[in-house]
Amino acid sequence: MSEEEDAAALEAGRRLFASSCSFFFGAQSLDQIPPSRGVEVAFAGRSNVGKSSLLNALTGRRALARASNQPGRTRQLNFFDLGEGRLILVDMPGYGYAQAPKAVKADWQETMFQYLRGRPMLRRVMLLLDARVEVKAADRAVMELLDQAAVAFQLVLTKADGIKEPALVPKQAEAASLAREHPAAHPDVITTSAETGLGIPELRAALAGLAAA
Repeated sequence: MSEEEDAAALEAGRRLFASSCSFFFGAQSLDQIPPSRGVEVAFAGRSNVGKSSLLNALTGRRALARASNQPGRTRQLNFFDLGEGRLILVDMPGYGYAQAPKAVKADWQETMFQYLRGRPMLRRVMLLLDARVEVKAADRAVMELLDQAAVAFQLVLTKADGIKEPALVPKQAEAASLAREHPAAHPDVITTSAETGLGIPELRAALAGLAAA
């Protein structure tokens, strides 16, 4: 993109996320998922990766999505309407939380995967990876599943404020390399921090582009 195109994309993202955003549905099972009401973008990641904090930072609303000190607490698909139907944000249950009861973990993860496979208005999954820790087997398994289901996804590094620049650069390179390995992955990796605002304008711009496509 040219500088003018970059600036226009950032402005489109700013305008979109300056509009109203509200929770409208929570589905604990596949048969509870509401009918599509617009383009959807889902946020997925391991438990405690910072999905709720990132959604709150994106929308500028401190309590839009509930952040918890207890990993694995979110056990349903939460749907948020941004800009009166311009974009639907979907906060997905976290995966890979070792201490969650097996029956509960299997139930909510199966709901998540079934949603990914069968949602026609789903444009992209933003797959969150914690910049401070190594990529886990569960992350790689989800990337493989998204490839098999032909669901487009994009890697987003979270919590970048918790890692120093010399260590962050190789994490960004690792994520970019992972993206190249997966046919369903978007090539651009976005590095973010819900605390400092790093990458938030760029992520908003990417989402606005999907809403307008």
